[in-house]
Amino acid sequence: MIELAARDGVARLTLCRPEALNALDRALTGALEQALERVAAMDDVTVLVVAGRGRAFCAGNDLKEMAALAPEEAEALAGRQAALMARFAALPQVTIAAIDGAALGGGLMLALAQDLRVASDRARLGLPEVTLGFTPAYGIARLLDVVGGGHARDLLLTGRTLHASEALRMGLVNRVVAPPTLEASVAALAADVARAPRGGLAAAKAAVAAIRAGTPGREAQAFAAALGTSPAARERIAAFARRRG
Repeated sequence: MIELAARDGVARLTLCRPEALNALDRALTGALEQALERVAAMDDVTVLVVAGRGRAFCAGNDLKEMAALAPEEAEALAGRQAALMARFAALPQVTIAAIDGAALGGGLMLALAQDLRVASDRARLGLPEVTLGFTPAYGIARLLDVVGGGHARDLLLTGRTLHASEALRMGLVNRVVAPPTLEASVAALAADVARAPRGGLAAAKAAVAAIRAGTPGREAQAFAAALGTSPAARERIAAFARRRG
């Protein structure tokens, strides 16, 4: 249900339920949990790209499975998926969602759990849960962080689906490209990010996470930690100083 491959400091994780538009069920959730354990241990990987096979990035939770779950089972699954999104956000690698086709409900929350989002101009994004009588089970705080309260309420209370161009204006995605160029565009962005020392990137992510958690002022600690754990950073600083001199 998952493909995971790495090369030149970039890993690519692909959801492989194309017949179900990569909808999140218990099996796929478990496969993602296992995949993230592998990614977190990849010390030579600086960037993780998350994508979906076929016509969708991820169409959200599997509604057929949801309809058969008892309330306590649904709550347990939602808890696992919320923890999964938190684990994506906490990875030391910079993460990029490559969004083609639908990113709806839990699929949009999966995209929001990544650091950056690149969409093709045929991507469609939204949170249709309210139209079905419920609300997203996780990810609302991250949605507020990414797009702000006004846009978040628009998505949550209307359940409407956005074209990629509107998602870009809203700040929901960072870039929109033509569908044939999505893979190459994401690969170029990933390679560009991967040129930076991993320690500095992880420190920047840690500083942002601390601010989001309500504990600002950790930038100095993150800065010092990056210098202390990254010989590459010191080498680059010294080389830059020599050029300036």
